[in-house]
This record gives sequence, structure tokens and C-alpha cells, in this order.
Amino acid sequence: MFSEFSAAELTAIFAMQGFAGLILFAVFVLMALGLAIIFGQMGVINMAHGEFMILGAYVTYMTSNLFATHLPDFFGSYFIFAIIFAFCAAALLGALVEWSMIRFLYHRPLDTLLATWGLSLILQQAYRSIFGAREVGVVIPDWLMGSYKITDMIEVPINGMFVMALALITTLTVAILMYRSRWGKQVRAVVQNRPMAGAVGINTAKVDRMTFALGCGIAGIAGSAFTMIGSTGPSSGQLYIVDTFLVVVFGGAGSLAGTVASAFSISQSQSILEFFMGGSMAKVLTLLIVVMILMFRPQGLFTLKVRR
Repeated sequence: MFSEFSAAELTAIFAMQGFAGLILFAVFVLMALGLAIIFGQMGVINMAHGEFMILGAYVTYMTSNLFATHLPDFFGSYFIFAIIFAFCAAALLGALVEWSMIRFLYHRPLDTLLATWGLSLILQQAYRSIFGAREVGVVIPDWLMGSYKITDMIEVPINGMFVMALALITTLTVAILMYRSRWGKQVRAVVQNRPMAGAVGINTAKVDRMTFALGCGIAGIAGSAFTMIGSTGPSSGQLYIVDTFLVVVFGGAGSLAGTVASAFSISQSQSILEFFMGGSMAKVLTLLIVVMILMFRPQGLFTLKVRR
């Protein structure tokens, strides 16, 4: 597999695929962070998580068209506004879904799986009816175009570096919220002992709604990042939902550090193996490796230490 390449070519291939893997890692992290909060902290299996991501992508697409039509002088800055709008739209829809459906299904994981799977089909059809069945794409601002040349054989796309920076900022913000804020302490209290948290005055229903909304809002940010590397269609979210669950389970449900480590491992493995073996075989081999590791470490790479 490697014999037909020189040492210099192999170095360039691994470097380029490594950078491509970092872009995929950024999308995985943004998707998995929201799912880790919803699944790891709340125990809700959200099969519609990919559709919340696509909602963010469609909001980015509409924002792009809005600025191009009505605010052409400010088109270069539309993506910053699109990220904010995507987060708000996905978070508001998440809060509505939690209030109208999820709050009745806590501690019933199979029911949440079926209900959110049905929700994903409804959202897919809604996107198909509103935006059409064909995929759409956004016009990337000029300052995100091009690449940064490191060597004669290695170039790093600027939009990829922006997506990685977005993932880093989002991850740090979530970590601060979860481990340094008063609300984060309430979330962890509810996770560890819901009756006791309610007894000391924590509004557990409000915490649940805000947590679900935050997880969905982060998926909306992932949708904005997704427009940088792919086109948006009604069912595009389903292409990432399996990989996202794999990242969360492999990293350890509820562990932010595990989510980041898992996303990095899986994205790098897929990116490098895809070059030599093709996309399908790369996914199969990556899945087999993860399954084998989980056989010996079923709790995932990282586990939360909870006092019993």
C-alpha cells in the first residue's frame, strides 16, 4: 500500500490528509458536543440531531442569500451573523421539541429513540417542502477562500482553519459553561441526583430544557461549519448521525474530554485510510477498530467519576 510512494510523497500525503482530518474533526466535535450534552447528560437518544445540524446549514444558506440581495456591502461578514442565527434557530427549535415531546419521555430511552426518529423524518420532509429536494450551497466570503502554503507539496485551506478555530472556541465555551458556571453546576447536580437537586431548589425542568436547547444550538453551529465543506440537502444530516453517536460512545458518554479525543481519533483514521483504501473501506475498518476497543473498554475512553 505504501511501496508505490516515496518518503517525501508519503510525508506530504499524511500531512495533507491529517489537515483534512482536522476539518472533519472540527465538524465531528461540533456535532458530538451537542449530542454528548443531550445523550450523556440527559440520557436522551436524539435521532433528529442531524436535522438540527441541517437547520443550521439552511439558516446559513438563507443568511448568505439575504446579505447578497439586500446587504451586498457587508457580504464578507455574513458568516459571523449566520453562526449566531443558526445557533439561535436550532436552540429555539430544541427548546420547543423538549417542551412539547421530550419532557414526557425521560427515563424511556427506547421511546425517545422512536420519537426523535419520527421527528427526523418530519424535519426532512419539511426541509424538502420548503427548500426543495436538490442540494444547495453557500458562497464562501473572499477572506475564507484560498489556502496557506506551508511547503511546495503541502497547502492548508483557509476555510478549514476557520472551521477548526470555530470548533475550538465552541469547545472552550461549552467547557466553561459546564464546569465553571452556576448553570453548569446545576446541570451536573441534576445528572447525579435529580430528586436531591429538586429538593435544594433547582428547577430541574428548566435545566432540562436549557440543556436540550444548548445541545441543539451547538448542532446548528455545526451546520454552519458543514456548509464550508459540503452542500446542504434535506437528508444530509443522516450521513453524520451514525459517526456522531460513534464519537460520543467511544469517548465516553457525558465526557467532553472523551468526546474531543474520540472525534480526533476517528476523524484522523477515516481521513488517512480513505486516501489508501476508499471511503467505504475506511469507515468499515475504523468501525471495527472502535468496536474492538469497546469490547475491552465498554465505558469508552473517558468516564465520569460519580460518588455513589
